[in-house]
Order: sequence, then C-alpha cells, then structure tokens
Amino acid sequence: MSQHLVQVRPAAEKDIPHIFRLILELAHYEKAPNEVINTEQNLLLHGFKSNPPLYHSWVAETVHGGVVGMALCYIRYSTWKGPVLYLEDIVVSEDYRKQGIGMMLYNACLQFAKDKGFKRMTWQVLDWNTPAIEFYKKVGAGFDNGWVNVSIDLNE
Repeated sequence: MSQHLVQVRPAAEKDIPHIFRLILELAHYEKAPNEVINTEQNLLLHGFKSNPPLYHSWVAETVHGGVVGMALCYIRYSTWKGPVLYLEDIVVSEDYRKQGIGMMLYNACLQFAKDKGFKRMTWQVLDWNTPAIEFYKKVGAGFDNGWVNVSIDLNE
C-alpha cells in the first residue's frame, strides 16, 4: 500500500478502539502483553474529556477507513528548554510497516511540536528494537546514552 492511500489525521473519539488495539499490538511486539493496564475508557477520558487533554494523538487511516497506525504524544516541561513534546509511541500494524506510514505519523508529531513553538521533541526506544533505532537514525535523531530510565509504579 502506498502512502497516498493512507491519510494521517488527528485522532477522534471514534478512533479509541483502534488506538487501544494498536497499543495492545505494541505491547505484544515489545514482549510485554500483560503490562497494559490502561483502558479504552481512560484513553477517552484523558484524551478527549480532560481540559486540557493529557495527550494528543494522530491516526493513519486507509482510504477504506481502516486505522493502521497511530502516534501518541504529550507535553512535558523541561527546566532547561521549557515545553517539550514527548513522543510516547508510534505504532503501525505489522502488515503496513515499511511503507512510510511511521514517517507520516512522526512528521505529524513533529509539525505539532513546531506549530506549538516547542524547542524539542523527545522519546525513548528499546535498545533491542533495531527497526525503530534505524528509523530514528534516518530522521537525524540524537541518541543519549548518558541517562538512565527511572520509574516507580504507583498502583501498589
């Protein structure tokens, strides 16, 4: 499928089931299918019912109306840089990869960041995810090996 048969647009409420399906697909790809505790209801609440929304998202849709990819970003704040767009995930269904759809989604996020006047967009990639690493190298992203990821679960 060529790029001209796919359109990237801002996600709408009707896309939540598709976004959630892609999130589950990503979790399976990243060998962590049991780690997803988010729900479609939370995605709806946080992305479309909160003011301001907690995230922004885009979907890649075929001319036949099928959602085959998504990108999800949120705004974080850097004490050094000010507002930064954090790219949480780009997901393209397996059958549609290597067709430029990921680049279209990436560019939608990048354009959003530029339109908002952000000076930086950041994200993480798993060290074993060679296709993603190669994709990010292709777009000229810098890799920082000097930082260690830290988190704490608050569900317990």
